[in-house]
Amino acid sequence: MTRERIVIGLSGGGEGEVLIRRGSRILDGTDRGELLAVHIRSSEGVAGESPQALEAQRRLVVELGGSYHTVAAPDPADALLEFAAHVGATRIVIGQSGRRMPWLSAGGGVEPRVVQGAGDIDVQVVAHPRAGRGTGRTRRGDLGRLRVALGFALAAAVPVLMQLLLAVFEHSVATAVLLQLAGAVAVALVGGLWPAVAGALWSSLLVNFFSTPPLGDLAIHDPQDLLSLGVFVGVSVAVAGVVDRSARRSKEAARSRAEAATLGELARGATRSDDPLGSLLEQALDVFGARAAAVFSGTGMPGTAADADGADHHLRLIASAGDLTDRERAGLDFEGQTVEPIDGVMRLVLAGRRVPAAESSLLGAFAAHVMAQLERQQLAASRLEVLRLAEGNTMRTAILRAVSHDLRTPLAGIKLAVGGLLQKEVDYKPGEQQDLLETIDECADRLDLLVGNLLDMSRITADSVRPSLVPVRWIDVVPPALQGLQAGAVRVELPPNLPAVDADPGLLERVIANIVENAVKYAPGSDITVACVSDGLSTALLDGHPAGELRIIDHGSGVPARDVIAMFRPFQRLDDIPQSTGVGLGLAVAKGFMSAMGGSLTAEETPGGGLTMVIRLPLSTGPVHGPRDAARPSSGAAQ
Repeated sequence: MTRERIVIGLSGGGEGEVLIRRGSRILDGTDRGELLAVHIRSSEGVAGESPQALEAQRRLVVELGGSYHTVAAPDPADALLEFAAHVGATRIVIGQSGRRMPWLSAGGGVEPRVVQGAGDIDVQVVAHPRAGRGTGRTRRGDLGRLRVALGFALAAAVPVLMQLLLAVFEHSVATAVLLQLAGAVAVALVGGLWPAVAGALWSSLLVNFFSTPPLGDLAIHDPQDLLSLGVFVGVSVAVAGVVDRSARRSKEAARSRAEAATLGELARGATRSDDPLGSLLEQALDVFGARAAAVFSGTGMPGTAADADGADHHLRLIASAGDLTDRERAGLDFEGQTVEPIDGVMRLVLAGRRVPAAESSLLGAFAAHVMAQLERQQLAASRLEVLRLAEGNTMRTAILRAVSHDLRTPLAGIKLAVGGLLQKEVDYKPGEQQDLLETIDECADRLDLLVGNLLDMSRITADSVRPSLVPVRWIDVVPPALQGLQAGAVRVELPPNLPAVDADPGLLERVIANIVENAVKYAPGSDITVACVSDGLSTALLDGHPAGELRIIDHGSGVPARDVIAMFRPFQRLDDIPQSTGVGLGLAVAKGFMSAMGGSLTAEETPGGGLTMVIRLPLSTGPVHGPRDAARPSSGAAQ
């Protein structure tokens, strides 16, 4: 079955909502289909558009799962048919008004012309009382062929009618001139310059022949009569010129309003998108009727000095939208395309259409919008780079501080113990030697932990953690994470048959170990528990999806709510904790590893006092590996 693709023609009035809902109801009766609303903006209709109505209609289309487009064109009927053919529409829905609509041309209204030119596309004309409301009464800026033709007809008929009226009563030359002048002004208001000139000359001949002595002769004997006829012709031409100039300026103003409205809509659409430049290029396909739009940077673009000198093309595609061919993507084919300069090295290319000179100002303004978005991207990239450098500088400063103090403390302990053992003149008892060796071992463990956390934090900061996610049971990672702690320091309450989660076993062990170590450090002597829900079923959610949850609960002094966020930042320690206990990276590393695995790490207040750290990871749907089958990368998993 052919996919139903319905195009809704919007004029900017209040009838648009009715048309969109009618199109949506048509799609409701099909298994599949697509709704496309296109606002055809013409210079004649822009003055009566309602921006609020158009924005409401755009949101409605998006809510209904359709797409919204804007096309600027002098002839709405042709533009609507061209758009429908371009997108492969199966049906067109347009509104019909009981009064004269702004979409009029010499060939008739939009509705009959769309019906006549639709061909195989079904056309549905919706009659509704609201159709055309909000469009207002628009004044035609261009006189048009129809008015010019009517002006020439009036230029031939009005002077004759005025002369017949003069024949009814006695009159002077001045009276005849004034009456014919009134007729000439009427012709100028309708037809403009050239019909008024023709009518003025025809009127002067009639006045000369029928009202200027000698009557029935074109000869003029009185110089005052000649002056009167000359003034009459001059005034008629002047009035016609004013009317014609006013019409041209009105047309230019209407076109400017249309271009401004189009650019405003483009800017609004770009700000709503995550990729403003890509959104602008997508909209260019509709506005200019192009097959593809692209931004190139290079020294060999057409119109550049390098191109004029015959230099080799060194082009780079910055962004694109639509269907570019391989040659166009490589910047090798610019025949039949519109190339608009953006700056000295960048060009906007519209493939598939030559933009006429009448739209050159709109194209130039569009190129300026593209340039603004490019500059915005560069500023955003520069900002990110500055932030990255600032974070790196902060990290280096903190590492230097840690090296200068926290790392030197265990090194000093190792050096002191080793130096004591190397003294030949001192005879240590076996117990004393054991104490020195245990000091070396303890300081080495502390040093290994500090260096490991520093390396892990540097990898997290550089976004180089690449976890290997496999199905993991909590029971497989919790016991290894608690190795090295004193027996009975932590109580484990893990029900059997807990569902597996997707995680990197090595990274998850590090997360649990860091959190437990932090709890032992900040809540010494309190009851510390590692627990899951007791029924074996996870009721936790992570981004709206089922998740497994592990809680590490202590009953220490807790953390004030104002300090919870800062607690996960690197190099953060409570004020009452000695500097020798670490550099404050344990929770920051745990938070970074959890983010890398697609999980979350949060803190809650323990009922009765203390802090509860909550680990959540997505439930796994794959096969569960045993503890020996699951890969156990250590901190080296952060590659």
